[in-house]
Amino acid sequence: MTLPLSLPLTLAVTLPPEAYLWFKTLHIVGVVVWFAGLFYLVRLFIYHREAAELEPSLRQAFEEQYGLMERRLANIITTPGMVVAVAMAVGLLLVEPLWLKQAWMHAKLAVVAGLLVYHHLCYRLMGQLQRGECNWSGRQLRALNELPTLMLVLVVMLVVFKNQFPTGAATWFLVALVVFMAASIQFYARWRRLRAERLAQQESGGAAA
Repeated sequence: MTLPLSLPLTLAVTLPPEAYLWFKTLHIVGVVVWFAGLFYLVRLFIYHREAAELEPSLRQAFEEQYGLMERRLANIITTPGMVVAVAMAVGLLLVEPLWLKQAWMHAKLAVVAGLLVYHHLCYRLMGQLQRGECNWSGRQLRALNELPTLMLVLVVMLVVFKNQFPTGAATWFLVALVVFMAASIQFYARWRRLRAERLAQQESGGAAA
């Protein structure tokens, strides 16, 4: 038994029945790898940006190390994960072309388009950091790092609920939870920075005395 695709005769493709399962399996693997890379890549950007505050003797070594880690993560893990996820998604749509007529798929594709823009932005920021031209602060990068989490939640909910996307209290609670987590990270980073500044001032005051 094979799966004929609803394509023009010149483009018709016949796939084995297990093709859908293989596309789905590899799509999930690609998504996991892609998001893992996106989550950690911007975290490296934060460390890279904050390395500029170190003493010159340490700054260059840290910036070079973070730059190397960023390139390896982006080129060996994040981008290949994206390619696999997108390629397998195309395969799934070839097997199930009727999905393209459904509202939930339109919404999911819009979120994926946003993720591709985010992916491109990460490469731009990586290049700017390595050239010493990045104007983003550590705080702004931390906020940026929370965006994929929200996108991931939206994608999963769209896939699970499809055209019956929930808009009740549970959905708003989940959104509030994601926002709370993002705000908590921001507040913790600020508290840690202020604490380090106070300790530095106390040490400098003690040395002066």
